Amino acid sequence: MTEIVLTGLGEVAVRDNETPEPGPNQVVVRTEATGVGFAEVQMRLGRYPAQPKFPFVPGYDVVGEIVATGTGTSWRVGQRVAAMTRTGSWSGHVVLRDRDLVAVPDGVDAAEAVALVTNGVTARQLLRDANVRTGRTVLVHGIGGGVGALLGQLAVLDGTRVIGTASARRHPDLAGLGAELIDHRTEDVAAKVAELAPGGVDAVFDPLGPSSLPASWRLLAPGGTLISYGSSATLDDSGPWFAPYLGIVRQLAGWEIRRLLGRTGGRRARMYYVRSDARFRHDLSALFALLADGRLRPLIAERLPLEDAERALDLHLSGKRTGRIVLLPGSHRE
Repeated sequence: MTEIVLTGLGEVAVRDNETPEPGPNQVVVRTEATGVGFAEVQMRLGRYPAQPKFPFVPGYDVVGEIVATGTGTSWRVGQRVAAMTRTGSWSGHVVLRDRDLVAVPDGVDAAEAVALVTNGVTARQLLRDANVRTGRTVLVHGIGGGVGALLGQLAVLDGTRVIGTASARRHPDLAGLGAELIDHRTEDVAAKVAELAPGGVDAVFDPLGPSSLPASWRLLAPGGTLISYGSSATLDDSGPWFAPYLGIVRQLAGWEIRRLLGRTGGRRARMYYVRSDARFRHDLSALFALLADGRLRPLIAERLPLEDAERALDLHLSGKRTGRIVLLPGSHRE
């Protein structure tokens, strides 16, 4: 089988390896699709939290068909499944624990399904954690990204008004989301949000990092929620990889202390990190149902052969694509 290996800082290699065998309570999945996201971009540069030592196979999520099962599992050969792996899925075959699997409905496109595994669950849980009622307004920073585009769609499905920031070149691709778009490169985001929502927004979803959080906080309406769920600053910061996250934690802790003292007008701020647990599996199943019914449609920017993983990483980092870039093992270069 073919697998992609990060061999060192900035180094990507294509290798052949033996197809693995399952152990007890494990299955082997033939990979149909695996996603490319910001996590792998960070890993390539050695800036992802607690990433493995080089060399290792990256790949945060996978959709595929079970081709072998170990003892003690109730899953069967031929079933289509999905899982969040964090690493290891940029490979033709992947060994997965049976307790991490979620069934994929028949007829669902593998690329669209894998776009929901990490990004979709993140978006769904962010909305739930913000506890925004129908008819209220939210601000989605980076609505052209994998999480942002799904967050916008799900919010609109819930009857929520969505304001989203994205560069102007992404606006045509995002026109169908039902969001009000702001070009963060040429417009004053704070002034534009104040114009669109004079009383403030009920939630801000911010993946940008510590430098943007104070402005996001000031845009909240009384009782509103700010959720930080990443830090794109990790790519530009020259210090240790954890420095931006410490900056986020310090700011959130300060606002939480003020909230407990009754000095925030009911506003609150928190950090989110996706976890593979029973809640994750429940939410992913619900998202697959929306996909199968045609109510949710992930934006797929590119479908590339697995061997083109290095190009996929460069494309993601360039910001020239809107939506999820997906690798398809077994496909052919155009």
